[in-house]
Amino acid sequence: MTPLVALAVLVAAVTHAGWNAIAHAIKDQLLSFTLISGGGLLIGAAMALFAPFPAAAAWPYLLVSAALHVAYMLLLMRSFTLGDFGQMYPIARGTAPLVVTVLAAVFVGERPDAWATTGVVVASTGLVGLALWGIRGSGTRPHWPAIAAALCTGLAIAGYTTVDGVGVRASGSPLGYVAWLMILEGLAIPAYAYYRRRSELAAQLRPFAVRGLLGAALSVVAYGLVLWAQTRAPLAPIAALRESSIIVGAAIGTLFFKERFGAPRIAAAGLMVVGIGLMLHTS
Repeated sequence: MTPLVALAVLVAAVTHAGWNAIAHAIKDQLLSFTLISGGGLLIGAAMALFAPFPAAAAWPYLLVSAALHVAYMLLLMRSFTLGDFGQMYPIARGTAPLVVTVLAAVFVGERPDAWATTGVVVASTGLVGLALWGIRGSGTRPHWPAIAAALCTGLAIAGYTTVDGVGVRASGSPLGYVAWLMILEGLAIPAYAYYRRRSELAAQLRPFAVRGLLGAALSVVAYGLVLWAQTRAPLAPIAALRESSIIVGAAIGTLFFKERFGAPRIAAAGLMVVGIGLMLHTS
């Protein structure tokens, strides 16, 4: 992983934590994700006018990835409805790198060396464990339905990360792949929201439109950078480095949502730094 690729992934981590925080802050999660998905659809359509059309070999991956992204959005909505941002975000993001490491080794033939593997395990296990063992504050028992939703969100992240890692390499155009992925995945949730809210939907969306569309733009930038990076480096280290967004998420939870930082989150940040250092040891 070159310094440029690492920088792109770190920028993606910051923008990803940003759009997730925006999504969490809009209390009606259906409205929140309708704006983010719909905004991504509009951005993708604009990009598709100028980007090369993805190669035929990439389309099976695009279709599978779009379905996984919709599942991810629904699970993330559920997670944010049930739990705190500072608890749900670390569990969802921390689960993914370990699963991506296994999937990339089995399906893509990318077998990380001992340093990278140790880094992924340290970062993921530490962060997920600390989230499960009271990251919301001492004395608070885990909310198991929320944790289950967040863990399933992490599995969906791992699934689409692996699929897109292969698909974007087959596409011949990372920009075109991103554009059409945004178009395909952006249809489902707005359509469902219209089915549920009908004529009331436009009026309900209006107060949150600016924040929601900003979240959509951050989402496209975040994942576009990750897909570009996946064409230039192995999948597992990118997936793990991307999860440095957990540190940003913990800071956002403290500053904007008034969630307690405390020793567990300090330890989580420290473990992430150690894990990143181990993953980049041979780069």
